[in-house]
Amino acid sequence: MTEISSIDVSFTSNGSNFDAEEKDEEVNNNLDQGKDIDEIEEHICLKETIKLLKENRLHDVDVEHLIEELKSLDRRDKSQVSDILEQLIRHLLLLEYWEAGKQENKHHLRAEIQSFRSQLRRHLTPNLQSYLKEELEILYEDALDYLYEKTVFTIDFPEQCPYDFKQLLDKTWFPS
Repeated sequence: MTEISSIDVSFTSNGSNFDAEEKDEEVNNNLDQGKDIDEIEEHICLKETIKLLKENRLHDVDVEHLIEELKSLDRRDKSQVSDILEQLIRHLLLLEYWEAGKQENKHHLRAEIQSFRSQLRRHLTPNLQSYLKEELEILYEDALDYLYEKTVFTIDFPEQCPYDFKQLLDKTWFPS
């Protein structure tokens, strides 16, 4: 176990210090869980920023860091829902067009489709939904690239996404 005491990292936000003992304990607990020091520092800094915002101490908030953190969260969320939607499209296409594997994989594919739809419903916000609608054709192309490799180019998938956004999210809809 790696023990770090009195880590010399300043978590000040324009003069507000995070309690040193609390910081040391947080660092050691997270190191025990296998997290790296940069990830731990970011987490502690974010906790301090949240604390300052809750206390309405806006003058103490490191605005530049907060902006970067919000941008990072936006990128992460977009990446997460994009990955899920691409997986959903792949599975819908396999269910509809993959005749060779349809019978033995039908129930598995349908279960995966339901899982991806559930994940999307949990993560989607109006902003992320708009983003996915804008990115649908790119995500479809990425799904095709994967499927052509998987099926060794033996299936002629449609050039354009055959599913509209409503169908993609509708938990009762499956291709025929």
